[in-house]
Amino acid sequence: MIQDSYGRAITNCRISVTDRCNLRCIYCMPEKPVWLPQNQVLTFEEITRFARICISLGVDHFRVTGGEPTARKDLPELIGMLTALPGVRDLGMTTNGILLEKLAKPLWDAGLRRLNVSLDTLTEEKFVHIVRREGYGKVIAGLERAERVGFKPIKINMVVMRGVNDDEVVEMAALARTKPYQVRFIEFMPLDGDHLWSRDKVVGAQEILDRVQAKFPLERSEGSLSDPARRWRFKDGLGDIGIIASVTEPFCFACDRVRITAEGKFRTCLFSHKETDIRAMLRGGAEDGEIAAVLRGAISKKEAGHGINDPNFVQPARAMYSIGG
Repeated sequence: MIQDSYGRAITNCRISVTDRCNLRCIYCMPEKPVWLPQNQVLTFEEITRFARICISLGVDHFRVTGGEPTARKDLPELIGMLTALPGVRDLGMTTNGILLEKLAKPLWDAGLRRLNVSLDTLTEEKFVHIVRREGYGKVIAGLERAERVGFKPIKINMVVMRGVNDDEVVEMAALARTKPYQVRFIEFMPLDGDHLWSRDKVVGAQEILDRVQAKFPLERSEGSLSDPARRWRFKDGLGDIGIIASVTEPFCFACDRVRITAEGKFRTCLFSHKETDIRAMLRGGAEDGEIAAVLRGAISKKEAGHGINDPNFVQPARAMYSIGG
């Protein structure tokens, strides 16, 4: 097991497989993104090798992200390569659900068992406003297909933005009572491509909790300190919700995560301003041990926290879509 200089064990890695996406979510990317040239994106073999090296360091939880990971051609093939690696204890994927109706079964057959699906509203009109594209019906159909295939529970990720979709918090929470979903409310973070974020648009964890609690009595669920979501279950036992309070209640003290971008830049925090070029090593003839040593060095310098609430905080130059959520 590898630890950073603050004694945090690093066991979890986000792997971005593409920066491309079929939506343009306002909290994630600019309206007109510039995509990476395909020859700069890591191949399946390079991603699998990187994951294997991470496993040698004690990382055993992986999450496939994007951009939109299902936009990567032949994604189930990569999932199969990753699930076949000895030492992978958990593999999940975050998706916007647009292509899930088509891909849920192939992904399941490849060994994927956990899904996080982004869904920020339950109305088609608001969906178009937030993601700047149509497709609400496709997401709903994808969720239904994932249920039938066997994914359970399915986590629903809702980024809550004041004046945009915060009026739907209670309605979204109710999904967890009638469907095999775990609804996760995420505070709006300064990672949007058009720099529209401001603190007054953040709906804090306590406010979200109070709104749900007023309708559905809740009690706290136990969970791992490293889990970004703080969980509550409905007192009548019908489902649970989680809140990821990255802004108002940061959980950096227990962070166990690192990540790699689609073009192979290793990052020790979502808000890092420094990256380590692993692609150059993968393509330059470096041995696994050499790459492992570089990863160790980067992890030893992992930031104490993201710094959103620091007076001198500077938003990263990269938006969420080009980092990997």
